Amino acid sequence: MHIYAAQGRSRVISMSAVPPYDPDAPGPAMYVYVRVADHIAARIAAGELVPGTRLPGERDLAAEYGVALGTTRRAIEDLRDRGLVVTLPAKGTYVARPEDTLPNSSQ
Repeated sequence: MHIYAAQGRSRVISMSAVPPYDPDAPGPAMYVYVRVADHIAARIAAGELVPGTRLPGERDLAAEYGVALGTTRRAIEDLRDRGLVVTLPAKGTYVARPEDTLPNSSQ
C-alpha cells in the first residue's frame, strides 16, 4: 500500500500483489475451478483477503471470475479442503483463521 500526500491532502492507493484473474493465461492445463481456487488462495496468501473476511457470494464470485456457478462452488469446496476458508450455512464463506484450521484438542 502506498500513501501519497500533496498540498495537505493524502490519498491511499492500494496495489495488489496478485495480478487480476486471466482465464486465458498460459500455464499448465488444469480445471478452471482449480485456477479460480488458486487465484483466491494467492489473494489470501498476499494478505488481500485477511482471516475473518467474508468472501463474496457464489453468484458474485462467478460473475467476478466470468465462470459458471458450479465452477465457483467447486473452487470454494477446494479451498475448504485446503483449510483456507470456512463455510457457515446460511452465513457465508470466510477466510479461515488459524484457530479454525487447528484440530480439536482436549485441554
